[in-house]
Amino acid sequence: MDAAQQEATARARELQRNWYGEPLGALFRKLIDDLGLNQARLAAVLGLSAPMLSQLMSGQRAKIGNPAVVQRVQLLQELASQVADGSVSAAEATERMDEIKKSQGGSVLSSTTQSTNNSGAPTVKRVVREIQSLLRSVAAAGDIIDAADTLAPSHPELAEFLRVYGAGRTSDAVAHYQSHQN
Repeated sequence: MDAAQQEATARARELQRNWYGEPLGALFRKLIDDLGLNQARLAAVLGLSAPMLSQLMSGQRAKIGNPAVVQRVQLLQELASQVADGSVSAAEATERMDEIKKSQGGSVLSSTTQSTNNSGAPTVKRVVREIQSLLRSVAAAGDIIDAADTLAPSHPELAEFLRVYGAGRTSDAVAHYQSHQN
């Protein structure tokens, strides 16, 4: 790989980090490991071709263009955490992956019924991810930051919101939310 390709790949991974919280290669490898999948099965569940998945993982492509695929990624992340904490068995996970594969993703904001705390309320992380997904489905992180800069003089709270939730990392946005609840 020449220097220009390395630079393009590094830029794509940085964009992925801004849009999805981490590079897609790392995110997809976690899903593969946590759910016992291979790349072909992950691509099938997500509704991507195997070459497209490979390009996203390697940084040859930066963005998932279909919001339904982004939603399926989020659903698989939630499923992986449920498998990890033992609340979903391997057999149940296989059934759920088949359901996720069939989902049409009619909305960028997915149902939070599977992502709730003990009181039945959506988890903070799930709500933050949905906000990020919505913002990132309409604009790139750089565009969101530009919008925040434009809004900052007249609407500083909105500008902060866009920077934290639209262009920031999920963990930083969750911490921001929690700090403002006290």
